[in-house]
Amino acid sequence: MSKQRLEAFSDGVIAVIITIMVLDMKAPQGSDLAALRSGLPVFLAYALSFANVGIFWNNHHHMLHVTEKINGLVLWANLFLLFWLSLVPFVIRWMDDTHFAAMPTAAYGVVLVLSSIAYILLERSIIACNGPHSKLARAVGLDTKAKLSLLIYVLAIPLAFVRSWLALALYVVVAITWFIPDRRIESII
Repeated sequence: MSKQRLEAFSDGVIAVIITIMVLDMKAPQGSDLAALRSGLPVFLAYALSFANVGIFWNNHHHMLHVTEKINGLVLWANLFLLFWLSLVPFVIRWMDDTHFAAMPTAAYGVVLVLSSIAYILLERSIIACNGPHSKLARAVGLDTKAKLSLLIYVLAIPLAFVRSWLALALYVVVAITWFIPDRRIESII
C-alpha cells in the first residue's frame, strides 16, 4: 500500500479544516480600530488553532517522510486523527460564541487531548507496521515530548472551569514547545 495517497488525503483534509476555521471568523461590525479590537479574542483563538493544526500537520508530514509502508491499521489511525482535528473549527466557534466560557474552553482541550492520543496511536501503528527498528521508532523513542504535551492538555481541561485563561495559557505553552524545532526525525534521515 502506498503512503502517497494517505499523505495527499491528509493534506487535503487539513487544508479544508484550516479553510473552515478562517471562514468562520466574522468581520468586525465597524470600520474603526475599536471594532477590530473587539474581534481580537477570536482572532487569537484562530491563530492558536491554526498553529495547533499546523503543528499536527508538520509532525504528520515528518512522520510519513520516514515511513516506508502502511497498512489498514495505519489508514484507520490516520482517519481517527483527522476526525479529531476536524472538530477544531467547531470548538473555536463555540468558544467565540460564548466569550470563552468554561465548557467550550474545556471542550477545546478535550479535542486537543483526543487529537494527541490519535496522533500517538497513528505513530504507534506506523511503528508496528514498519518494525521496532524502523526509522520512526528510532527517531521518536519514548516520545516524551508528545506524552508531556498530552499531560498538559489534560491538566488544562479542569483549569478551564477555574479560569478559562489558565487553560488557554497552557494550550499556548504546548504550542510554543512544538515551535521549538524537533530534530529527532530529521537527524535519522
